[in-house]
Amino acid sequence: MSISLGHTVPDFTATATGGTELTLSALRGQQVVVYFYPRANTPGCTTEGGDFRDHKASFDAANTVIIGVSRDGIRAQENFKAKQGFNFALISDKDETVCQLFGVIKLKKLYGKEHLGIERSTFLIDTEGKLAREWRGVKVKGHVDEVLEAAQALHVGE
Repeated sequence: MSISLGHTVPDFTATATGGTELTLSALRGQQVVVYFYPRANTPGCTTEGGDFRDHKASFDAANTVIIGVSRDGIRAQENFKAKQGFNFALISDKDETVCQLFGVIKLKKLYGKEHLGIERSTFLIDTEGKLAREWRGVKVKGHVDEVLEAAQALHVGE
């Protein structure tokens, strides 16, 4: 099962920070940014999360919820969120259910060794639960600005 632009994203429920279960369909009526990052407390992931944190008020104004997802355990996610002051939910996807749904697990190389890992990716879902935009193989610098622009344009168009 994979997602495609213009189609409804299949519903999922996942363990999120704050001792909550987050269900995608419960967010209908709001736009949703789901961004996948390889690992909590690493430089690129910290920068990306910080950029989302720093632009949260603008995302809120565009009726857009931010959700971060990685394969880290919930304790690591809670620590990452607290340490960085993130003002949005982080999902612990240890079993890769959400990662598989969005097709973000890729063969990667690190120090000459191949392994399966999360390809940094972001998805913008509209108020009806349809995939409006996707960014795969993301470079952190300037990315959140681009996602915010897309969210604002989508919000104006609704």
